[in-house]
Amino acid sequence: MIDILYEHPAWFARLFAALDDRQLPYRRVHAAALCFAPAWRHDPAARAAAPDLLINRMSPSADRRGHGHGILASLQYLESMEAGGVRVINGSKAYGFEISKARQMALLADLGLPFPATRVINVADQAVAATTGMRYPVVVKPSVGGSGAGVLRFDREADLRAAVEAGQLDFGVDQLALVQEFIPARDGHITRVEVLDGQYLYAIDVPVTGQSFNLCPADLCDVPEPPTAPIVVDGACPVALPWAGRRASQAHPPQAIIDAVVRMTSAAGFDVGGVEYVVDDRDGQPYFYDVNALSNFVADAPAVIGFDPWEPFVAWLVGVHDAAVSERRAVTA
Repeated sequence: MIDILYEHPAWFARLFAALDDRQLPYRRVHAAALCFAPAWRHDPAARAAAPDLLINRMSPSADRRGHGHGILASLQYLESMEAGGVRVINGSKAYGFEISKARQMALLADLGLPFPATRVINVADQAVAATTGMRYPVVVKPSVGGSGAGVLRFDREADLRAAVEAGQLDFGVDQLALVQEFIPARDGHITRVEVLDGQYLYAIDVPVTGQSFNLCPADLCDVPEPPTAPIVVDGACPVALPWAGRRASQAHPPQAIIDAVVRMTSAAGFDVGGVEYVVDDRDGQPYFYDVNALSNFVADAPAVIGFDPWEPFVAWLVGVHDAAVSERRAVTA
């Protein structure tokens, strides 16, 4: 049996359909409605009902859809499943990095990889002081977040100070925020590199404007005309990247970048995930700034990268599931 921990059903319709096509038994476990016994692993009946494989597809932007109470609860759920011997895809270690941009930056520092100048704060009054020694513009973002939710850019100290006084900073579900230097993107794009099971899968260039921070790759499709007022999108990725003017395109990052991405995702315990980096238009230096365990994969993938990444992902899942079933049988024999 496969359990899928998820929060946003539309993002994983392809996964559900693929498992249906292969007639693999699975259960959907909604992260906003968890109920589990901490001592389940000591109950023979509960152990028999446990899944062979748990696929973690929980989103750190769940609070933008009214499911924020599932974010931290999911970490304890994953830890409980692992303690009972369940094989978990993107388990508690990976998820711990997924829900903490502060932890991600610390990992990059430990690996000696470049990232934007960053300070972590837990109260808005520290925001201006946190920019000491940084170049403006700066961005302030929740440590727990996704799809660009809550990210604000400030071009001047006076603008940041005004936002602090107006109570406009977003500290997210754990009340931590990052203050970072904004990196102007060379050639108007960032690059996202996806990995699967410690191997490079593909990369895409995602167009950016420097004003919108929603770079959800699954929803890069037709681009609307520039709006005359800010768009507020219900907490989820919008259907299209706002006013960027062009689609995502296949990227071919240098081998050194690919090697660095594999290093950081392996160190973070990712089975599957993506890393985003930007080349600073001022000096040509690449900076890593986001490590994502939740991979939705690029929309219209065959047209963009020449293949459908869901196919190798699901084929790999089938192999992992088969191995988990065999291991469980051996343990109980």
